[in-house]
Amino acid sequence: MNDTSTLLLLALIPSIVVFLTAFYILRQFIGREQAGRIAEIRREDHRHTLPLRLQAYERLVLFLERISPGGLVLRVHKSNMTARMLHAELTATVREEFEHNVTQQIYVSDRAWALVRQAKDETIRIINIAFEHTEDHAPGTALSQQVFETAGRLTHLPSDAAIVGIKEEVRRLF
Repeated sequence: MNDTSTLLLLALIPSIVVFLTAFYILRQFIGREQAGRIAEIRREDHRHTLPLRLQAYERLVLFLERISPGGLVLRVHKSNMTARMLHAELTATVREEFEHNVTQQIYVSDRAWALVRQAKDETIRIINIAFEHTEDHAPGTALSQQVFETAGRLTHLPSDAAIVGIKEEVRRLF
């Protein structure tokens, strides 16, 4: 019984060693193959999503330019508007522009999207502060002037700060 067990063990040990070695080598090979496939899928995905991400950043920069107080006032103001009418139109325009671009958040980082939202909120705040310093029934030009003065007192416009942040993020993509 002892001889038989020893012979059996001597026959099995090399088989087990060969099996474990083959198993280890196959596992390493399959792991490398899988990692290579994953890397290829990521490269392919990056090739398709990069243009979409860049387009989203472009649209957000365009949005930020469009809500910059100076350009916004010049674009929205009509000659017969009162301050109240202009205030309503300015805030509505900012919100509509934002809603039009809200889906871009899918393609940009949370930080970039937070910068865009902050710029929108601060721009509306500038408009509201200017309106508080203007009489309701004053002509729209009085509110326009107040918006320019309020924005002029800032060290940087909210949209400009957000554009700088977005540009930094786009540079990191490359």
